[in-house]
Amino acid sequence: MKRYILFLVLSYSIFGFSQKVESYKLTKEEIVQRELDVVSDFPIYKAFEYSDKSGVYELLLCENKKTIFKKDTLNTKIQAICVMNDHGGFLEKWRINDLLEDYIPKETTIWFWTKYCSTKDLDGDGYIDPILVYGTRTEYDEIRRVKIITFYKNQKYVIRAVECDLDDCRSFKKDKNWNLLPKKTQIYIDQLVVKMRKEQDLLLKDG
Repeated sequence: MKRYILFLVLSYSIFGFSQKVESYKLTKEEIVQRELDVVSDFPIYKAFEYSDKSGVYELLLCENKKTIFKKDTLNTKIQAICVMNDHGGFLEKWRINDLLEDYIPKETTIWFWTKYCSTKDLDGDGYIDPILVYGTRTEYDEIRRVKIITFYKNQKYVIRAVECDLDDCRSFKKDKNWNLLPKKTQIYIDQLVVKMRKEQDLLLKDG
C-alpha cells in the first residue's frame, strides 16, 4: 500500500505539473467568452492561446481599423499584447505598439502579417517563442516597412527592414543582441526571411 501511495505521489510530481506545449487560434466566440476585448485598446484582429511549461497565455493582435478604402480596411496603429492566465484574470507579460511613419511615399496602412506569425517552441526548451511579423504599405500599394519581432524569455529581438528600389534608402537591421537567441531560433527566422523574399518578392537586405 505504501509503495502504491509513493508511486502516485511520484507520478503526480513528474506529470501533474507538466504543461503540454501547444497553441491554437481563438474563435470570435472564444475571444468574447474570455472577455479579451477589455485588455486591448483596438479591435482584436486575431487571437491565439498557447501553453508551455510556464503557463497558459493569450496573444492578441489588434488593429485600429481607421478607415475603409475600396473595401480594404486601413490601419494607422497596431498593438500586440501577451497576457498570462492568472487565477481567472490576466497578467500582462508584454505589449508592443506601432504606427504609420512619415515616409515618402506616404504610408497608408499597417497590418499584422499573420501568415508569417507563429507561436512555436523553436528551440525545444519547453517554452513558446512567439514571432510577430507586420508591415506597412504606401499609397502606391507597395510594401514599405517590415518588422519581425521574436520574444525569447520575455526579451524582445527585432529585425527592422525598409524596402526601397534605391540602395541608400533600403535597410535590413537586426538588433545588437540578436546573437543571444538560440541557434535554432536564428536559423528558423533566417529561413522565414528567405520564404518572405520568395513569396512576397521582397528584398529584405541592406543597400
